[in-house]
Amino acid sequence: MQLYLMGLWETVRDFIATGGDVLYLVFAALLLMWIVMIERYWYLFGVFPKERDRIIKAWDERKDTTSWYAHKIREAWVSEVSTNLNARMLLLKTTIVICPMIGLLGTVTGMISVFEIMSVQGTGNPRLMASGISMATIPTMAGMVAALSGMFFVTRLDARIRREQDRLLDSLPHH
Repeated sequence: MQLYLMGLWETVRDFIATGGDVLYLVFAALLLMWIVMIERYWYLFGVFPKERDRIIKAWDERKDTTSWYAHKIREAWVSEVSTNLNARMLLLKTTIVICPMIGLLGTVTGMISVFEIMSVQGTGNPRLMASGISMATIPTMAGMVAALSGMFFVTRLDARIRREQDRLLDSLPHH
């Protein structure tokens, strides 16, 4: 097991060495994105059902569900739940958008490296140019993969949040 982990670490280290330091930024954005996404799924499936049940129970126990005051109370509860459900979703979506931009930063820095090598060595050493080109392409690929990995789950999370909001509204009838 330890040998496997050491081999895995070597692979990651080689990948970062090939792609340049910008990969650390891609990794940081990816880590933030997945921490927030796991927290949002935990809230949606762990905390929200208890909140929803508490609100539905409080609404069902009300004697007055038709007055203007009752409607305002209902709106306030739904608004509070909607705010909690959508918390940090903007951060999540922004992180997904930023990942390819960080990758493009790696492309620019890699191409600068290629041009520096060309200015010093000329175009006669393809091996030196290849390292700069890999530094230009690997961060772009990593940023795109990071963004795509989050996009799928955020789309599903967004749809689930909207569905839960609609269900809550349907569970609080106003006669």
